[in-house]
Amino acid sequence: MIRINRVCWDRVADRFYGKTALPSYGPLAQKETELHLLGDVRGKQVLEIGCGSGHSLLYLAQQGAGDLWGLDLSRRQIEFARKLFRDSGIEAHLFESPMETDPGLPAESFDLVFSIYALGWSAALEQTLARIAGYLKPGGVFVFSWEHPVYHCLEYIDGCYVFGQSYQQEGPMYFDNWQGEPAVQYPRQMSTYINGLIEAGLVIEQVIESAVEMAAVQERHRAPGAWYSLPRAQLVPTTMIIKARKPA
Repeated sequence: MIRINRVCWDRVADRFYGKTALPSYGPLAQKETELHLLGDVRGKQVLEIGCGSGHSLLYLAQQGAGDLWGLDLSRRQIEFARKLFRDSGIEAHLFESPMETDPGLPAESFDLVFSIYALGWSAALEQTLARIAGYLKPGGVFVFSWEHPVYHCLEYIDGCYVFGQSYQQEGPMYFDNWQGEPAVQYPRQMSTYINGLIEAGLVIEQVIESAVEMAAVQERHRAPGAWYSLPRAQLVPTTMIIKARKPA
C-alpha cells in the first residue's frame, strides 16, 4: 500500500506544488494567521510530516523558525522541496521516507511537529503517532490538519447532498483512479485520531472543526458538485485541526 501511494504521489506531485500549505490548514479552512495554534516559532526546531513541496516549512522559516526538518514519501516532492530551499537560501534536513518508519530523526528533539493534510495517508496511524510522540521534546507541540472524517461521506447526487458512504467504515480503501492514479486511502473516524493521540501519550489541547474561510472561496468553489465546494463546506467542515502536547 505504501508502494502504491509512493508511485501515485511521484506522478501527481506537480499538480499539488505549493498547495494546501501553511498558513492554510486545508481547502476553504481557517488559517494559522487566524488560529495561532503554532505560537512563536522563532528559533524553534520544527519537523513536518508529509512536507510535500516544502512551502509550509518555508513559511515557518519566514516566521523565524530555527532548524527545519521534513519527511515525505515521494521522491518527487522531496526534489521540489530541496529546490525551493536552495532557491530561497534556506537550509533544511529532508528525508524521503514513509511516515510510519523512522529515517533517522533525532529523538525528543523537536519543539514542534506538524502535518498539513498528510497524516490521513498513514497506513499505520498508531505507529505513526508513536513515532511523532518520540520525536517531540517534553512539552513539545504536535499540530495536524486533515480532511474532516465526515466530509468524504457526503456526495452530491441529483441536486442533493446525501450520505453516500458510512462514517463508521474505516480503511484501507483502494481507488483505481485518484487524480488519475491508483491509490490507497484510509478513512477513519475522528475518535480514531483522538484515541490514537491519547494512546501515544499526547495531551489534546484543541480540536477545531474549521469554519469556512470566506476569503479563500473562488468561483470554482461555488459549484455544488465540486469536491471542495462552498455549499458542501457549509453543511460539513472540510477540515479538522488538532493540537496536542507531549507532557513535560
